[in-house]
Amino acid sequence: MIDLEKLYKHKPAFGFFAQQLTYPEKLTFHPTLIEESFSPNDPAYELVKAYWDEIHTYSLDDIQELYVQTFDFQKSATLYMTYFKFEDAKERGQMLAKLKVMYEMFGLDMPAEELSDYLPLICEFLYAAEWIGDPRAKDSFNILFAVLEDGTYNLIEALEKFNSPYLRLVRGLRETFKACIEREAVNHEHD
Repeated sequence: MIDLEKLYKHKPAFGFFAQQLTYPEKLTFHPTLIEESFSPNDPAYELVKAYWDEIHTYSLDDIQELYVQTFDFQKSATLYMTYFKFEDAKERGQMLAKLKVMYEMFGLDMPAEELSDYLPLICEFLYAAEWIGDPRAKDSFNILFAVLEDGTYNLIEALEKFNSPYLRLVRGLRETFKACIEREAVNHEHD
């Protein structure tokens, strides 16, 4: 189960992840961005800082090429989180529809050209949505986190094979959402 209050406190981190996982532009790497998004005691801070330091050793052109080579040309490193589990099966379409309805329920208008399981879009939703006090949030976010858990697990496996600088970023994302899982739920998993 997701602790919605903890999740809300990590909204700036999800904004950072959304920006870093979108096609890189000059503003993607604004020097103050990491400090505005994370505190040093954040669960993802060390991983994100290592990513940040490494990515800054590349030129913008190199980062853009790396991004395209990694996420656009490697099927195993797709940013579409339900693709790993369903590929193009009917169940994927059903999950995409559920995610789209959830986004709209919490005030996000889906871009017409984007699928609802696109990782930067999911992160942008977590950054922008307002869910505190909404009774529908708990069940909706549990579905979203199941998609994130499954998709990012497979994405990490691919990024490890490519020795990608994006590996630390996605690991940081996973640490952030793991920090939002209710401790009681974690304890029951180990009974």
